[in-house]
Order: sequence, then structure tokens, then C-alpha cells
Amino acid sequence: MRTLTRISTAVAAAALLAGLTGCAMAQSGRADEGAARTSEQAGQIGGDIVAPITLPVAELDGAKVELVVGQVLNIDVPVEAVASYRGAVSDPSVAAFTAGYRDDSAVFNPGVTAKEAGTTRVTLTNEQSGSSPIQIDIVVSPESS
Repeated sequence: MRTLTRISTAVAAAALLAGLTGCAMAQSGRADEGAARTSEQAGQIGGDIVAPITLPVAELDGAKVELVVGQVLNIDVPVEAVASYRGAVSDPSVAAFTAGYRDDSAVFNPGVTAKEAGTTRVTLTNEQSGSSPIQIDIVVSPESS
């Protein structure tokens, strides 16, 4: 009985392996070029995504931050003040400010998104503390290739 079980298992494994191999083979017996292209494209998934830059708010006054189109400056602020920061962008065609907020248990920092190549100044104010405004120069380069 054990021998029959082992043979059945071996036959099932061989059939599964043959079926999987057949999925990647065209009728001519050659590897399916579409499957190969799909594998190549898998390495490119996410290739257009630009990583954000995270900087603490305390280091930004008078700073020049360089971004590429589509990139985000994530402004690390104290959790208790996350929703109190406001931003004014001198040239909104170059960059956009997004206010921070809380959503249930998640906290989202304020940030600046690069929209098109150019230079602009972002002025941050903290409504909660009433501290002096923070000036950030944003330099946006064209999309990276």
C-alpha cells in the first residue's frame, strides 16, 4: 500500500511539473516570449516611483531642498503639532504644500510635492506655537530618466 501511495505522489508531482513547464512553452516547443517579457517587466514595476525625502522641521529654516518632479519632501514634525503647520508656496506651479493630519491611529506629516521644474519658496507657520515662520527654498529638477 505504501508503494502505491509513493508512486501516486511521484506521478502527481511529475504531472504538476510538466503542467507548469508547459505554461511557459509555446506550441513550437520554444519558451514563450510573452512570459519572458513579463518577467523582464516585473523588474521595472515601481521603476517610476521616486522616494520621498524626510527632514526634521528644525533643520529646514533657510534650507535649500532639491527635489525631482513627483518627489515629496516629508516634513517630520512633533506628533502633537502635526495638524498645526500651514504652508504658503510662492509659485504653486512648481510645488504644492499638503497639511499634516491625524486619521484615527495614523499620523500624516505635512509635506511639499514637486510639480514641475523650477524654484519656489515655501513658508511654514505653526499655528499652535506661534513661532517665527520657516523659509524653505525648493529647487525642482525635471523627472529623472
